[in-house]
Amino acid sequence: MPRRRCPDCGVTMERTKLTSTDGFRLQINTGKRDGLLGKLGVGTTASVDAVCCPECGLVRLYADLED
Repeated sequence: MPRRRCPDCGVTMERTKLTSTDGFRLQINTGKRDGLLGKLGVGTTASVDAVCCPECGLVRLYADLED
């Protein structure tokens, strides 16, 4: 994951772990897959990377579309 800078403070944001209340990693539905595999749910999700600014606490989420 590339280094990100806080748009408010200008400092380097730190990678942080973000999970649901059930303890699972967050993921998003990309809707990229068609055909039989798409109907089975294969390849339609991407994990989410989170970064947090150590100065102001801003949290940003980025989809890991390379998976």
